[in-house]
Amino acid sequence: MQNSSASWRSLLWPWRSPADPDDVREARKAVAHLKPAVVITGGASGIGLALAQRFIEAGHETAIAGRTQSKLEAAAEHLKSRTGSSVTTILCDVSQCDALDKITAGLGGAGLYLDVLVNNAGMGLAGPFLSHSQADLSRLIAINIETVTRLSRAVLPDMLARQRGGVLNVASLGADVPGPNQAAYYASKSYVVSLTEAIASEYSGQGVRISALLPGPVDTAFHQEMGAEQSLYRWVLPSMSADRVARSAYRGFMFGNRVIVPGISNIFFYVALKVLPHTLTVPLVYWLLRRPNI
Repeated sequence: MQNSSASWRSLLWPWRSPADPDDVREARKAVAHLKPAVVITGGASGIGLALAQRFIEAGHETAIAGRTQSKLEAAAEHLKSRTGSSVTTILCDVSQCDALDKITAGLGGAGLYLDVLVNNAGMGLAGPFLSHSQADLSRLIAINIETVTRLSRAVLPDMLARQRGGVLNVASLGADVPGPNQAAYYASKSYVVSLTEAIASEYSGQGVRISALLPGPVDTAFHQEMGAEQSLYRWVLPSMSADRVARSAYRGFMFGNRVIVPGISNIFFYVALKVLPHTLTVPLVYWLLRRPNI
């Protein structure tokens, strides 16, 4: 019976080979002198900061990475006052190729190793496609697509070797539909969800959680910068606090959900976008994202 089961697994996932228990033990032994940590990129504000607080409250060693030292320090003080625990701060630009080296060094200095990566750092652009410069579009692609891909590819081998850990990629509720007036942003988040679900399928059952978080409107500075206050979708979909999003994200991630949609109204909207044809949803999204001055 075991041979039959193994045969079916080999047909479904022919690229997999069973992990050698000795190799797994060796991989875990290599980091036994360190504590596992959750690393959150863009963790100094918004959803990233709320996720940091939630992981800390759940007992995880946590590190936040960002480009601005003053914001990291302010976030660390905030988390200390809210949780009573310290957080490791790592100054780096995650869009640069040496980001993981800096993260690893920062963790090592604190006696930690990367166990869970939260790809939260992101960039948005609101307005018609041609209103954005090539430099801004390239920057968005570098942060929202290239960084998520590069970091995920870099951290997964060690996680799979230990058969522990996980990757949580922060996307958007709009990832399943084209987004007129936020075309590049929506397209980048669609890529993130597609990549995440594919990787999760490839490496399911190997002890590593791989999930995508699809929040709707959230009360953060990021959404204000994207013009959420002026967009009609803010009136159609109630905004959530970053804390509520973080709680939902944590539950879904620990449960092993591949796609996490926080909030009942957001779930309804997510299902509607899945079911309805683009001929209906794209004009609707165009109307919802349109601002009076566009």
